[in-house]
Amino acid sequence: MFKRINILPQWAIFFIDIFICVISLFIAYLVKGDFSFTLISKTIFLKNAFILVCICATVFFILKTYAGIIRLTTIQDAFKILVAVSLINAGFIAVYLVAAVFFHKSFISITTLVISGLVEFVFLIVYRLAIKHFFSYFKNLKVDSKDVVIYGANDEGIVTKRTLELDHKIHNRVVAFIDDEKNKTGKSIDGIRIYHSDDFLYVLQNERVDELIIATTGLSSEKKNEIVDICLDKKIKVMLTPPVREWVNGQLSVRQIHDIRIEELLGREPIRIDNEVIESQLKNKRILVTGAAGSIGSEIVRQLAAFGPAAVILVDNGETALYETELWLGEHFADHVFRYYIADVRDRARMEKIFAECKPHYVYHAAAYKHVPLMELHPYEAVATNVLGTKNLADLSVIYAVQKFVMISSDKSVNPTNVMGASKRIAEIYVQSLYHHELRKAGPAGGEAAEKITKFITTRFGNVLGSNGSVIPRFAEQIKKGGPVTITHPEISRYFMTIPEACQLVLEAGSMGKGGEIFVFNMGKLVRIVDLANKMIRLAGMIPGVDIDLRFIGLRPGEKLHEELLDTAENTIPTYHKRILIANVRQYDYEAVNENMELLMASIADAGTEMKIVELMKKMIPEYLSNNSIFESLDHPVHRQADAR
Repeated sequence: MFKRINILPQWAIFFIDIFICVISLFIAYLVKGDFSFTLISKTIFLKNAFILVCICATVFFILKTYAGIIRLTTIQDAFKILVAVSLINAGFIAVYLVAAVFFHKSFISITTLVISGLVEFVFLIVYRLAIKHFFSYFKNLKVDSKDVVIYGANDEGIVTKRTLELDHKIHNRVVAFIDDEKNKTGKSIDGIRIYHSDDFLYVLQNERVDELIIATTGLSSEKKNEIVDICLDKKIKVMLTPPVREWVNGQLSVRQIHDIRIEELLGREPIRIDNEVIESQLKNKRILVTGAAGSIGSEIVRQLAAFGPAAVILVDNGETALYETELWLGEHFADHVFRYYIADVRDRARMEKIFAECKPHYVYHAAAYKHVPLMELHPYEAVATNVLGTKNLADLSVIYAVQKFVMISSDKSVNPTNVMGASKRIAEIYVQSLYHHELRKAGPAGGEAAEKITKFITTRFGNVLGSNGSVIPRFAEQIKKGGPVTITHPEISRYFMTIPEACQLVLEAGSMGKGGEIFVFNMGKLVRIVDLANKMIRLAGMIPGVDIDLRFIGLRPGEKLHEELLDTAENTIPTYHKRILIANVRQYDYEAVNENMELLMASIADAGTEMKIVELMKKMIPEYLSNNSIFESLDHPVHRQADAR
């Protein structure tokens, strides 16, 4: 029965409001007559009641005071009622003045009107609040209700609470707010007490808490992890309210409040980039992005669109992925100019045609093969795409006077132990040596000719959360299937960053780079993959080793235990941003590099054996020592012994 009257019909509210106004008028007459019924003229009262009903019906219809959901009454509803009561009294006074002027009669006294108006306002508000608490009380009596604590006594926290009240399927009861601001401690929101974050454990111990909802974006990663660990230990589910910018049309829905994801625990303080400087460089420019349909490339395109480029040229060899990217951009950036090319960066003639047609000012090179085990099996493909493809784009950027060329590299290029990392390191060496070669040809640094040459810039990333092939989606799928979760080694660790972080670094590198730099990101601490897997299992509400097994399968070909961002022979130079550093790498002679590149390209052109290709790569990068790979036989014994030490 309660479900059938979950929302009162509008016509019922309309007539209840009018009835309350008539009762209020009667009470006003009683107060004016010292509560003596004999002093009330029935005829005059009925005439005034009729006038009041006509005025109320008109005002309520115009203001739609009956259209709100009573059990969700807010301060806005109270204000609307105040306006309605004021207009009703104003209408009555108008009738009173007309009667006094034209008919020389007085239907009602001003005192009675004032009393009636006050009683109307109080009664209209009180009955709404009574119904609101009535529904809330019976809702919380249901056996399937959940007790919820909201972390964040701010606007987002208040909206979260009221959004939960709309959920008819799961009945939530907010039992407390938690906030870091001491001046809010002890106060309340809608009758719910606010506790300081220092009292977090006290609240969990003294309240029956089923869920914690984090409704603030101001928590550091360390604080968020601490909160989540406490809740997981107490078997309390943790959920997250998304940032306001992600709310649909500025409104939060229950569906948007989601289980906290591991990516949201590994994130750090977002990079603050100088949007004005970036916009001044990119506005009205033609920008070419390779690998534009991939996880990194497509995010670069989305972020570039905010800076008003003349056109963004998307190049990718994946037909389906590029088509899906085109559809998404068409929906979200309909007023922007995008050009789409299905093309392979290895095809020099095809790429030159695109450069000739589009004449880009900037190139963001994200196209690459990146999966270590696969590239260890296919060195030809790694070199053809990651090395030859980069060389094609770099050479064409010089020919077509591109202003800046930003290349995306990998932390696996540092002291590489696999083909993929080595291919990215060779690409780094080539674009750097090409830049210094062009700089020498242009003459003295700072001269007009030197300023016009293409500025080659490199960025090194760690593992990107949520990118294609990332470990997290794989773990999530394994957990969903009931396990086991497969990990290569108990001690393996990696750096992690989010896709937006990675792309912000690319844009910042493009704006601050002067040419020849390798930018690296201070990514914080290495994360043990086994710890990552354990936390993901616990976040899914299960126990590692009990509900979901962990299985160690051994390092894959070419895989390192721990990634590095800098070679031991390198050091760093700070930039104006504390999180972004420049690797002070050794320079290579372009002629020597180009000679080795020609040998490597010739081996590719002749479809040389995998051993021959990797042998040439090791010649170019002496520090490249294979690990857990068939190519270990190519490493010099002295190097292997030194590495073992």
